[in-house]
Amino acid sequence: MNALVPLPVLLPLCATGLSLAFGTRLKQFQRFISVAVLTAVLGLSVTLMIAADMDGPLTVHLGDFAPPLGITLVADRLSGLMLTVSSAVTLCVLVYSLGQGMADRDEETPVAVFHPAYLILVAGVSCTFLAGDLVNLYVGFEIMLVASFVLLTLGGTGSRVRAGSTYVIISLFSSMLFLTAIAMTYAATGTANFAQLAGRLAALPLGVQTLIQAMLLTVFAIKAAVFPLAAWLPDSYPTAPAPVTAVFAGLLTKVGVYCMLRTETLLFPGNRLGDLLMAAALASMVVGILGAVAQTDLKRLLSFTLISHIGYMVFGIGLATREAYGGAIVYVVHHITVQTTLFLVAGLIERRGGTTELTRLGGIAKAAPFLAVLFFVPAMNLAGIPPLSGFIGKLGLMRAGVADGSVWAWILVTGSTATSLLTLYVMAKVWNLAFWRAAPPGQALDGTVLESDEEDDSDADEGPDRMRGTGDEGVRLRHQPAGRAVAATLHGHAVTTTTKLPRPMTWATAATVALGLAFTVFAGPLTSYTDRSAAELIARSPYIEAVLGR
Repeated sequence: MNALVPLPVLLPLCATGLSLAFGTRLKQFQRFISVAVLTAVLGLSVTLMIAADMDGPLTVHLGDFAPPLGITLVADRLSGLMLTVSSAVTLCVLVYSLGQGMADRDEETPVAVFHPAYLILVAGVSCTFLAGDLVNLYVGFEIMLVASFVLLTLGGTGSRVRAGSTYVIISLFSSMLFLTAIAMTYAATGTANFAQLAGRLAALPLGVQTLIQAMLLTVFAIKAAVFPLAAWLPDSYPTAPAPVTAVFAGLLTKVGVYCMLRTETLLFPGNRLGDLLMAAALASMVVGILGAVAQTDLKRLLSFTLISHIGYMVFGIGLATREAYGGAIVYVVHHITVQTTLFLVAGLIERRGGTTELTRLGGIAKAAPFLAVLFFVPAMNLAGIPPLSGFIGKLGLMRAGVADGSVWAWILVTGSTATSLLTLYVMAKVWNLAFWRAAPPGQALDGTVLESDEEDDSDADEGPDRMRGTGDEGVRLRHQPAGRAVAATLHGHAVTTTTKLPRPMTWATAATVALGLAFTVFAGPLTSYTDRSAAELIARSPYIEAVLGR
């Protein structure tokens, strides 16, 4: 079984080579490779999750080189669960993107790079979850960074290049800080292997330990978009195509949260920086949700709710108890699915209504009732309405806070409750403006093509379709036969409204909704599994013994 551990990383990388070799001429073959490989990765992830739960952590030393020289990959309960959820989500997003590309007839657009970049992103995420040392964790981050920049800038529009540049600059800064922390750790301990560091870091002076811990937390907080290190996210994610934004919002920030969980439990037990983490959690919740309240664009609104709800996960990490870790893991799994779903729904709303600007939407519940259901369920899940999985995760975290009884814990319980109520308000606002009220006079009609016109924007005339202050100053509307697109939204330039949404996009979104509901239906087994994961994280010995063979 240990031999299966590297495959979630190796399969997407091998498929990337095949996709690049044959995809430019055989696009159907390229699509088949991507779907087949991600399906295989999902099956492998489920197998590893079950095996890790039954038999303990699975390890493999590549090349049979023992630590600290060799590359160690480890699959325990936490990494197995994260792999499974991320694989399911990336597969659904891939099907969504295929449906969008086929509906927009992307065969006339040179977009063969999307599938290789997406597969590399999946490989990077898998590498991060399985990494058994700091160096390979850094490698996983860099793999994701390279793929992310390609995906963010698909289409080459000015807004996407600007957003991608911001993202890369922030990511490169965090990478430099990460390398510095790795160098300091190796100089002080002689290893970068997690299992060995778990024993050697404790022998260092307290000041050195705290410095290394603070540097690593800063790196991971940037990746996770924890306030005040989250300013880059609302400007970077909304400009990307819907499937790219969905997988970024659902997965990439949770990679940072996963790394915080892993290092705080395995390398730095004792919760020395717990108060700092809880302060950051509270700030993320409050600032994020207040930012969401102020937004009128759906994608930006969801970006701020993403920052806000990262605070719940950091809350659990800051408490550092078994119940808190279990609640945080439940919330991570829930949030990956729900946030991805909401961004996919935002893409469907844009295709149906021609924009994500809420002031120009309306009447969708009557015109597209199934789309309304696809939004309503994950929206209530995000708000934490009982008995959905969002409520289960929040309840677990609040119970852990009450049991802790400290001043910070009670403050976070109060902040969590207020944030949940404001999230419900924000989701109700979206529902009222986009779905419930009648369609406004300026809403795009069926078959309207919205085409970016950034190069010639200064010469364009203002008119009823180009309204100042709406965020659509750079958008020109013209009418075409329904279903016809000038260029695919996935790859830049345009989106065509249509009353009949592409089936692959709709059913892929429905699958992510169903996955979120599955966490509610199987809440008992899920919480039992996360409790065992939390106990394993706190114990540390199963992980260390599996890697070092003691």
